[in-house]
Amino acid sequence: MKTTRATSQSTATGEQQLAGFVGKFDSKNAALIRATRKVLRKRLPSANELVYDNYNFFVIGCCSTERPSDCIVSIAAAANGVGLSFYYGASLPDPHKLLLGSGSQNRFIRIESVATLAHPGVEELIAAAIAQAETPLPASGKSKLVIRSIAEKQKPRRKTNSLAQPEKKQSKRKSD
Repeated sequence: MKTTRATSQSTATGEQQLAGFVGKFDSKNAALIRATRKVLRKRLPSANELVYDNYNFFVIGCCSTERPSDCIVSIAAAANGVGLSFYYGASLPDPHKLLLGSGSQNRFIRIESVATLAHPGVEELIAAAIAQAETPLPASGKSKLVIRSIAEKQKPRRKTNSLAQPEKKQSKRKSD
């Protein structure tokens, strides 16, 4: 699988590239990605956004630096929906049992609507992730949008319609 790094010589701005990545999704997921990003930008105004358009997922990581290991929370999207991923979620307190996943590090929640982010338990998880960050978020300053990688080959970003049947060609017989 070939992955490219975005360069500053790209003719498209980071925001334009980001819009193109989001545009690959169906309208419902694209709107949810944009709304979730808006909420996280407001909640984490000094966080850098590291963007990955990888094979399996499209990801926008909110990080305290430009290093992926300093990621606090990410938007992770695929054809089947959008999630909020906590990079160090396995070590977060989760009294409401909202986190999904069983890996040694990452945990996530599914985002059905942007209202999910206003749930008190989700707000507690985000606050806990910010508090446990090894490198704290800058108290002020401008964030950066960094396109980190773009995979040449990707899974489809829209669900395929498995119910649709291909049209069958009907053979016409000439009557003699």
